[in-house]
Amino acid sequence: MFNHILVPVDGSKPSLLAARKAAELSKVFGSAVTAVYVVDPYPFTGVGADFAYGQSQYLSAATAEANTALDAVKSIMEAEGVNVNTLVGEGHAVHDGIVNTMDSVGADLIVMGSQGRRGLEKLMLGSVTQRVLGAVKIPVLVVRE
Repeated sequence: MFNHILVPVDGSKPSLLAARKAAELSKVFGSAVTAVYVVDPYPFTGVGADFAYGQSQYLSAATAEANTALDAVKSIMEAEGVNVNTLVGEGHAVHDGIVNTMDSVGADLIVMGSQGRRGLEKLMLGSVTQRVLGAVKIPVLVVRE
């Protein structure tokens, strides 16, 4: 039913729960799995040498955080006997990076976690999951704690 599952992760508990669910689905459907961590390559703008130094430090820290989250997903998938391809994607907005990755890998299902924020907190912080739901035409399975 699903040939390729995309699992966006950020290292949070809900995203790791989503990875576990994606592993289960992969075993049922024989699906390929890709996990992606999206990094904004230019999170701030600036001028001069201080900006270049700050940008380099940011990218180094962001890449390390991405690799930590993706390594956790690899461990989950290996424990379940599922092969996973991992990617560090880029996007000025996380949901854009997820949608671009979906297109590039040909995913036909997205399995992602949600913090389950409601009310004012959701309004103030936004929701990557909500934005993905509004931007894609494939099924999205939302996993909550």
